[in-house]
Amino acid sequence: MNSKRASQTDYLTSELCHPRSGAARFAWIIAACGLVTLLAWPLRDALDPANTAMLYLLAVAIVAMRAGKQAAIIASFMSTALLDFFFISPRFSFTVGDVQYVVTLLVMLVVALIIGNLTIGLQRQITVAVERERQSQALYQLASQLAGATSLEQVATAIRHFLHQTQNCRSLLLTRRDNALDSVEHEFHLDSVLQSAAAFTALQLTQTRILLEETQSWLFLPLRGSTYTRGVLAIDFGKADHAKISSQQALYEAIASLVAIAIERLHFVEVAQRTQLQMTDERLRSAILSALSHDIRTPLTVLYGMADTLSIAELPPAARDTVAAMREQALRLNSMVSNLLDMARLRAGNIRLNQEWQPVEEVIGASIKLLGSALAQHTVKVVLPPDMPLLKFDAVLIERVLCNLLENAAKYAPPSSNITISAQVDGDKVSISVRDTGPGFPQDKLDKLFDLFERGETESNIPGVGLGLAICRSIVAAHGGEIHASNCPGGCVTFTLTLGDPPVIETDDSNE
Repeated sequence: MNSKRASQTDYLTSELCHPRSGAARFAWIIAACGLVTLLAWPLRDALDPANTAMLYLLAVAIVAMRAGKQAAIIASFMSTALLDFFFISPRFSFTVGDVQYVVTLLVMLVVALIIGNLTIGLQRQITVAVERERQSQALYQLASQLAGATSLEQVATAIRHFLHQTQNCRSLLLTRRDNALDSVEHEFHLDSVLQSAAAFTALQLTQTRILLEETQSWLFLPLRGSTYTRGVLAIDFGKADHAKISSQQALYEAIASLVAIAIERLHFVEVAQRTQLQMTDERLRSAILSALSHDIRTPLTVLYGMADTLSIAELPPAARDTVAAMREQALRLNSMVSNLLDMARLRAGNIRLNQEWQPVEEVIGASIKLLGSALAQHTVKVVLPPDMPLLKFDAVLIERVLCNLLENAAKYAPPSSNITISAQVDGDKVSISVRDTGPGFPQDKLDKLFDLFERGETESNIPGVGLGLAICRSIVAAHGGEIHASNCPGGCVTFTLTLGDPPVIETDDSNE
């Protein structure tokens, strides 16, 4: 009841201040001009007609402010007529006895029209200012609601309620998924192909689109983010013309900007949370790797020492074979533990490069020699350009990369097959490849092979835990290079090193 009574009071006040019917405007004209006439009539002999004209000008200004432009024009003519009829001799006649009063009447009419226009313009500016303030307050409240939103559903609900209460229209929030648009809410959908096409066009071109149909009028606003367009805000006005929509387009674009900021904020919050979880997971994994590696290395060293001692003792042939197998497995386990330690150090960032200018063929030769027993069943070919320049790298770490790649190739290449190490200069980088004639890598895992504990085939009788390639990537990345795998056919892993500016080697050409 109170709200209904308040709305009735607001309506009556609005109707009195800004009448919309012709009868109400005419009542304002009669009341203002009649009141001035009644007030000035007793003073008709004391006041000069020019002073009486000032009172009528005041009445015209009041009519213009309260009843509008047309009422002000009518009041101007009526005030001039009343001044002539009642206050200029001869009275009660529209005849003007003195020529100077003709000028007075004409000036009064022109001034009344000017005052009426100025008053109406001022009133219009006040109305626009009040409307802008109302819109600013509404936008501020909407921005506060969007700032506290924790999901896309809350953003869609806030904008839907805002547009329904303030603009009496419906809204549909469409978010971008790959190269398509998905509705956040499911209260209503785009019903026609034209509506979907207009929304998709607004998304692709990042431009506002207006669609006028027989029973509906739509405005499609792209939600522009700092990186790319996040989606489209579709607003349904019902039956409305193009001019009405265009007049408020700036407001709707401001609303779309607030929605885009809210969606982008939610996206970055999600990315930050995901990154934080990944960092925590990586830190925990590195700590576990480091702890396990240190704890395993001590008993492993004892086991290897015992197996090595037994290998030189006089034992039966069967026992010797068992001891040799124990020693070999201890060495393999030691290699795995070394990989775990290296990976833990690399992931923790505790790596310092001891870079020096040196020929890459020396590191390749050292790697082949180090893996002598593992490469016994394969032929290793080295193909290097004759003018291979010096490279600046950490020899111990790059040797580890080559050892891991050669060991990996030896595991999967058929016996008696070739393993090729090649290098070539490519612009400001040098590419080094290790290629085998094995079955190659699974095509769907080429991008994941260098992740931790990732293997080409999950179930395989070939030993390994999936750390070798991950270590290679970390070492190459520390040198500022890149590494990738391919099938050509067979497996091929290529990594790059920066060419740099090698020093000039001086030669002694003197003959003594």
